[in-house]
Amino acid sequence: VQLQASGGGLVQTGGSLKLSCRASGGSSFSSRAMGWFRLAPGKDREFVGGIDWNGSGAQYADSVKGRATISRDNAKSMVYLQMDNLKPDDTAVYLCAAASSMRVVVTENRYEYWGQGTLVTVSS
Repeated sequence: VQLQASGGGLVQTGGSLKLSCRASGGSSFSSRAMGWFRLAPGKDREFVGGIDWNGSGAQYADSVKGRATISRDNAKSMVYLQMDNLKPDDTAVYLCAAASSMRVVVTENRYEYWGQGTLVTVSS
């Protein structure tokens, strides 16, 4: 499975962005949980949120809870991350990943495939 994230950019504090992740190269996307992670300068890679294989459940990091919404369209092999009320601390490269499980997991080592990421910069 190949993953390609897009939709990043420069946004002011309080603004919104919707990130997209397109999966290709296999038929297993629709049977895998998908996750979003982010990597900020000087920080460890952080779980942002994830969604179950069929979209029935999602989990979010406390740092984004209430501001982030993950959705997916299995027919299009797409997963999305809507981020609202963005803060400078949200500045990072955002990566999508495909889990080895059907239910969302929060630990990195449960994710089998990773995309290259898209940069989100939030100005103060």
